[in-house]
Amino acid sequence: MKQLQIEASTPLCQLQDSGRFGVRHLGVTQGGALDWVAMHWANWLLGNPLAAPVVEVTLGGFCLVAEQDCVLALAGADLQARVDDQPLAPWRSFVLAKGQRLTLQQPKQGVRAYLAAPGGFLGADVLGSCATVVREALGGIDGRGAALGKGQLLRFAGTATTLREVPPALRPQYPQKPVLDLVMGAQIGEFSGISLFEAFNREWTLDSRADRMGIRLLGPQLVYQGAPMISEGIPLGAVQVPPDGQPIVLLNDRQTIGGYPRLGALTPLALAQLAQCMPAAVVRFRAVVQDEAWREQQAYLDRWR
Repeated sequence: MKQLQIEASTPLCQLQDSGRFGVRHLGVTQGGALDWVAMHWANWLLGNPLAAPVVEVTLGGFCLVAEQDCVLALAGADLQARVDDQPLAPWRSFVLAKGQRLTLQQPKQGVRAYLAAPGGFLGADVLGSCATVVREALGGIDGRGAALGKGQLLRFAGTATTLREVPPALRPQYPQKPVLDLVMGAQIGEFSGISLFEAFNREWTLDSRADRMGIRLLGPQLVYQGAPMISEGIPLGAVQVPPDGQPIVLLNDRQTIGGYPRLGALTPLALAQLAQCMPAAVVRFRAVVQDEAWREQQAYLDRWR
């Protein structure tokens, strides 16, 4: 058993995996890594199962020290990582010797970095996952849903000796104005014609009112003309439109049901891109059909097979 001691952390640094499934009928949300692509690459670097538990570090402010020599991996955002005084680029595994410190600082590109350990970090299994959901007090190191804190120990039992790097051609890009694919939903025909035109032809700005539950977008006011809705299940990436006409993209820690009309839902790859966008970033939507989104997803997953 090897362990790392946390010397600095924030409420935005959490233990995550792919989330909880088969429990939404109980009112329990999914949770899990917001950028599943970066999480998969971090685990791939160490030969782990792709959904093994990792540390999700949002906006930096994280530091730990190794209590034994070990190999770790870092993928996702460039948070100006350093091993002691030496810069460390993401998308690679690396050696952290006993007594050395790994520090993740302010973002240089992207928002969320993912730190992996051989075999995955150890956490309490709650309803089939150790994913941290603070609101529901589930997951994390002790199963009570707390973010990682100063003085805690991150433990892992696996070993790795080979250092790897994600080939540059396969690394996700984080453009300044990403185009996000959106699978059109059941209520899309109930919005006014001008609203649909503006939804897919105007830019949207990410509001500062954002968390792991959802991200509000600012732009043209969308007008829903349909009948009032009965609350229904909410999928990951759903783009709800409340009465003020400003869409909300629902993320991993979303509620399980909702009664606002939806334009549709972002594809999993689009959600991974959105997870790396800073507040005030500008995005656009591109309408796609389900079959197109499925083919793109399968082609991407083939990279790990």
